[in-house]
Amino acid sequence: MHPSSTQAIPPVGVVPRHVAVIMDGNGRWAKRRFLPRVAGHRRGVESVRALVRACLERGVEYLTIFAFSSENWRRPPEEVGVLTQLLRSALADEAERLHRNGIRLKVVGEVAAFGQTLVEGIERAQTLTTDNRRLTLTVAANYGGRWDLMQAFNQLSLEHPERAGRCIEQDLAPYLAMHYAPEPDLFIRTGGEQRVSNFLLWQLAYTELYFTDVVWPDFDAHQFDLAIEWYRTRERRFGRTSEQLHADDAAAARLAASDGARSAAATTCDDADSSVASAATSAAPAATSG
Repeated sequence: MHPSSTQAIPPVGVVPRHVAVIMDGNGRWAKRRFLPRVAGHRRGVESVRALVRACLERGVEYLTIFAFSSENWRRPPEEVGVLTQLLRSALADEAERLHRNGIRLKVVGEVAAFGQTLVEGIERAQTLTTDNRRLTLTVAANYGGRWDLMQAFNQLSLEHPERAGRCIEQDLAPYLAMHYAPEPDLFIRTGGEQRVSNFLLWQLAYTELYFTDVVWPDFDAHQFDLAIEWYRTRERRFGRTSEQLHADDAAAARLAASDGARSAAATTCDDADSSVASAATSAAPAATSG
């Protein structure tokens, strides 16, 4: 289990460990080109591939994408059908490629609603990639943050009825759909909208939220780098003051410098010991021959 950002201060690096993305703007991309909406969704799949490559190259450990929300069923039936087919074909086409690249695939959400064929495809892909750790790619499909919380509460109450009225955060965490991943460091939403749309409501408590007008099919590695550059400007306080944060950073720097000095001193001593041992070894035959 990864620690909660409300219970402990997580480590902060120059590259976000976990990136979560709402891929918005496929339809608008297609409309601007006088194409059907499905063309935008298909082009969006290419942007997913590009982002996965960018995450691998930059050392991101977890990538979570919002492929289909629990509210997307409200869209026209033909578009829902296209999105479902794209998910099915992506699983069939990408599972082996993900595995070859050391990527673990996870799918979260009420996937049973997509039918048994797709559920079986998800299970095969997850099993194939289960031991990979270079990058964990999570696809949220028929997922909603409120659904996630409700299913977690329900599981907890069924398995531990004795905790009713006395549950704490750590009791609920193992039942959340994303229990295997740290909380996102960086949330990206493309397409100009500025809301989280029922995505990872629990997990985004202390996530940095980045919104861009660039529509998803146009979001490439350069756009991802811009998001990371913005992320690096953020002061991630986790409830602390700026003064506390700067003091903690200074203390960490002093500790790192001290550790470095001790390591250098130990290396010097080891070199000196090696020199003495070498000299003694060289002198031994001379003493014997005399």
